[in-house]
Amino acid sequence: MSSLWAFLRVIRPLNLLLGATAVLVSAAVMKSLDQTPLLVKAVFVVVALNAAANAFNDYRDLDADRINRQDRPLPQGKIPPQMALWSAVVLFGIGILISGSINQTAFVIATFIATPLMVAYSLWMKGWPLIGNAIVALILGLAFIFTGAAFGNARGMLIPALLAFGFTLIRELVKDIADIEGDEAVSLQTFPIRFGVDKSVILVIAFIVALSIGTLLPFWLGIYGKPYLIVLTLGIELPLLFIVFLLVKSPSIATCKTSSQILKACIFAGLLAIYVG
Repeated sequence: MSSLWAFLRVIRPLNLLLGATAVLVSAAVMKSLDQTPLLVKAVFVVVALNAAANAFNDYRDLDADRINRQDRPLPQGKIPPQMALWSAVVLFGIGILISGSINQTAFVIATFIATPLMVAYSLWMKGWPLIGNAIVALILGLAFIFTGAAFGNARGMLIPALLAFGFTLIRELVKDIADIEGDEAVSLQTFPIRFGVDKSVILVIAFIVALSIGTLLPFWLGIYGKPYLIVLTLGIELPLLFIVFLLVKSPSIATCKTSSQILKACIFAGLLAIYVG
């Protein structure tokens, strides 16, 4: 049982729930929840690919996690590194195989865009200042585009994809600040390592201001209604304001870890805002 729980932690159930929720919200926006077989396939693809990426990332990050995330299963020795690697290979294969049974566009996105980006990120791009962060943000945004393609309306998911991209970009930069010690030990060149914590915090605040304005645009343009604005204000705008307050008051690694968790909750609030909007 302990090994099973350790494996579940490697594939990160909360992140998988976020991916599955993104698919469900996308289907709801497109009024396609009644297409159950297609919906199940889309959820399986997104969950399988994200689980694979998480397992592969843990395999590649073992040395850094021995410093940054000592409570993770691999640094604790609860799962052999090779098990994480082969799990990633199998899960990538499952995701690609299922995507091929949906339609050609969905297959192309899953096989030739999302999967290569996930692998390239863990192999080479993780330590590239901002570029690595943008790749992770793009991968989450692709979950919406993929679902739109699965139901024949990829363009209709552009706004949710952009919102997901913005939130994830900020959260990844905040996580880089929190992980600066371990990343530096394994010679990664993240933005905080290259330019320092203070400049990174300033950049995070600038991104938050831009995102706060950007999330209001769908309401101002009449794309989403008042329910969107209400959920947006309570679940996103106020938490983002609180994060700015925390970072200005105490721009520390501990503050960034707290902010990262708040931002993860904000992503779920963003999905709810899109759904009610």
